[in-house]
Amino acid sequence: MALEPRLATYIAARMPHASDIAVEDLSRISGGASRETYRFRLLWTQDGARQERKLILRRDPPASLIDTERRIEFEAYRAFRGSAVPVPEMLWLEEEDAVLDHPFFIAEEIAGFQASPQLLFGPPYVETLAKLGERKWTILAEIAKADPAAIGLTEVMPAVAADACWDRELSYWEGVLDEDESEPLPIIRAAIRWLRANPPPPAQKVGVVHGDYRTGNFLYDEVGGIHGILDWEMAHLGDPLEDLGWSFNPVWSFGAGMAGGLLPREQAIAIWERASGLKADPAALHWWELFNCVKGQAIWVSSARAWLDGGNREPIMVYPPWALLNAQDRAALIVMGRL
Repeated sequence: MALEPRLATYIAARMPHASDIAVEDLSRISGGASRETYRFRLLWTQDGARQERKLILRRDPPASLIDTERRIEFEAYRAFRGSAVPVPEMLWLEEEDAVLDHPFFIAEEIAGFQASPQLLFGPPYVETLAKLGERKWTILAEIAKADPAAIGLTEVMPAVAADACWDRELSYWEGVLDEDESEPLPIIRAAIRWLRANPPPPAQKVGVVHGDYRTGNFLYDEVGGIHGILDWEMAHLGDPLEDLGWSFNPVWSFGAGMAGGLLPREQAIAIWERASGLKADPAALHWWELFNCVKGQAIWVSSARAWLDGGNREPIMVYPPWALLNAQDRAALIVMGRL
């Protein structure tokens, strides 16, 4: 059966005061390898009036670029709703396969804005890069500043001690490489050896880590505003410097060598420090930047494994390893001072 009637039936059970519920214009949004993303219009009648809302469906694929916990993603969005971190409203989470073959959640669509990094470097957006960068790292600071317990995330995210953040993350992503790599990765293995021999200091605080905070994962407008922080599927508790380091990964530094394609690196750090009240210790930040090269490579390797094993033959699964394996090795060499 097509998705539309099944989706309408599911929603009808959650809107008891509505009638004549219909799902229209369901279409797949390109990109995104960890979830299948669709947009659609929901129409219903309530109190005698016909109503409409634009919504997003995020459904697990048969095999993913990364294995993540959808409830954590859903609750991370909910935790920041109404805060200084702009996020879409979450509506329903379904963790069973029976309804749409795979688990999913439904959220509002924040329509009318852009996410593509490529559009940033042409008019009208290119004139607003500095303002956009200010907003990007200010919002990241707001995430770092948040109290995980106060917003309910310690109930769904595994705890970690301040002095164990680095080892937990490095061990996890090293394990992904051990399981999924199909050919030797000498540069990344050298990076792992260095990271283990030179651990960072304990985290200044254990905070919420978005996990994929970069240019391309937020919705922006033509005047430098940011209207939605997206892609929380790797969110966890940890060292806020992990997110800051990911935002500086050379793979995401589109255009003119700027951090994230937007600002000089030192300016971005100053914005983050001022807004978060935390310090970006240079040695600690360097550790997390190199770690993020390992993490990035593990993600691309995992994507390649899902494609090679036949679990998911979507083109988006083979594009990241094809395009980014060498780029991530180069990024690691840059961070290690070898290029």
